[in-house]
Amino acid sequence: MFKRLHISFPLIVFFCLVLLTYWLDKATQPQSFMPDNLRHDPDYIVENLSGIRMDYQRDTRRTFLAEKMFYYREEDVTQLERTSFINTEPNAPLMRLFAEQAKLVGDAENIYLTGGVTVLRGADDDKNLLTLITNSLHLIPDDNLVKTDQFVTVSRLSTTVNAIGLMLDNNTGMVELLSQVKAVND
Repeated sequence: MFKRLHISFPLIVFFCLVLLTYWLDKATQPQSFMPDNLRHDPDYIVENLSGIRMDYQRDTRRTFLAEKMFYYREEDVTQLERTSFINTEPNAPLMRLFAEQAKLVGDAENIYLTGGVTVLRGADDDKNLLTLITNSLHLIPDDNLVKTDQFVTVSRLSTTVNAIGLMLDNNTGMVELLSQVKAVND
């Protein structure tokens, strides 16, 4: 009986070592077996950044600030946290946008702002300052246009307007409210 145990003990130890090696190999490998939709790591992360985009032909200046930026190369998407955009053009009033998150698609031709979005059209000392508050906004910088299909509050002077859906053209100053419009004049 002891003779059989003497021969089988090294086989048991060898088998345990093979299992331990296999387990260590699997435990130290990257999680490549996870589906792509569960594994979504950014290619770049930048903190406390700012940028300027100039168009010298139209004398346009666009500035942005953000606390964090995440860039996903595979989707060509940039996400910004706690961000602000400032747009100045010679024939249009100053336009400032603030949001908790922004998603820039491609070459930033479309910017989607979410989370406590505030738009200020005009300078702070301007009596015609227009304030717009919503939770979601689509910014099209090249057309100087903002739009949403969400609930929005627009304030100017002593008038407050609530509506669902809005289009604001900063070039013309035209504000189009889409539905369920309610205005209050104080």
